[in-house]
Amino acid sequence: MSLLFVLIYLLNPPIGLAFDTSDPSVSLLQNRISNNFSRKYCKAIQNGLSKDEAMKSAIVKTENIISFSYNPQKKWIEKDDLANQISLQVVNDCGLTFGLVGKEGVDYFKSYFLEIYEKTTPDKNFSR
Repeated sequence: MSLLFVLIYLLNPPIGLAFDTSDPSVSLLQNRISNNFSRKYCKAIQNGLSKDEAMKSAIVKTENIISFSYNPQKKWIEKDDLANQISLQVVNDCGLTFGLVGKEGVDYFKSYFLEIYEKTTPDKNFSR
């Protein structure tokens, strides 16, 4: 009898409930952060700063805003997801001015962003 129950359970497992970790408020916060970063980075580029100077400046200014934010959702933001969204936003907003377009441009900017971010704020994490 128990063998029968085991076989039934293995062949037809019960439906489990999965929790969706993508909370809309986290997505909205991530959008605000990426828009803020993109505005600061693109404006710095337009003002004649080098790519490195613009990147460092935008990271520090955005990090300061996030650090003083009381939004509890910031702890749920993943650095890789945020880097993707920031890269998409920058490439869409002003990537053409410095030759970044499409997926290659987004991938390049993401790796560049993460590299400079680690050097600029090694003890901080954008989202925490």
